[in-house]
Amino acid sequence: MTPVYKTLPARILHWLFEASLAIKGILCAIETLSGLGLLLTPNPLVARMVYWATHLHLAADPYDTMADLTRQAVDFFPLHIQSFYGWYLLAHGGLKLAMVVMLWLRILWAYPAAMLVLVGFVLYQLTEFVHAGSPVLLLLAFFDFFMVGLVWQEYRVLRTARAAELT
Repeated sequence: MTPVYKTLPARILHWLFEASLAIKGILCAIETLSGLGLLLTPNPLVARMVYWATHLHLAADPYDTMADLTRQAVDFFPLHIQSFYGWYLLAHGGLKLAMVVMLWLRILWAYPAAMLVLVGFVLYQLTEFVHAGSPVLLLLAFFDFFMVGLVWQEYRVLRTARAAELT
């Protein structure tokens, strides 16, 4: 039985939940595929692709900071670092992608598990924000924390609907 969202705020929250799942699903799929790509792509090929992608920018503007920083990062991108990032992205993206799929399928036990995983990511992102100061980490932490609230709301509605179904 599909839960009934009777009020406008409940329908809006459900829509936000589904939109957030879709966005998170797309980002997780990209993250997982990126990790897989890093694991399957030889290190020199990664360096050549970065040099190819940045050479026109640097030829047009030798002071292009982003292109220069990207090239410098690749200079310090040995195989063991590439392997670490590949496994990290594969595991991180894969875990979140599995979470998104289970929520989309409305598997009841996945809701509390997803909230725990998301809270863990929020704590990690906030810790890294304190160390690195990146506003992107703060934005990701905010999005994940917002997602915890949406998952909680959806879990309550789904649990109520399933309880009513049993009675």
